[in-house]
Amino acid sequence: MSVDEKRIHEFAYQIWLSEGQPEGQEARHWEMARKLAEAENQEAARPATRTRKVTKPKAAPPVEPASEKPAPKKPRAPRAVAPKAPKAPKA
Repeated sequence: MSVDEKRIHEFAYQIWLSEGQPEGQEARHWEMARKLAEAENQEAARPATRTRKVTKPKAAPPVEPASEKPAPKKPRAPRAVAPKAPKAPKA
């Protein structure tokens, strides 16, 4: 038995177990396992992709100093004042 056939057998067995060990599905399991093994072989045969060269980031432009004047304040909305309750008469 070749390495490929062993791998197909392993895949077919795992498929059979995952489906609850049904009877009469050997051909379908074997075909599914063969396709998985082929895909695995194609992935292994594919050349590795090149990694990008990492470059240092360029220096940021110089920051201009802040102006000496503080920024003008924004006007605030007036607060709502609750009406005062009338005082109770003294007895």
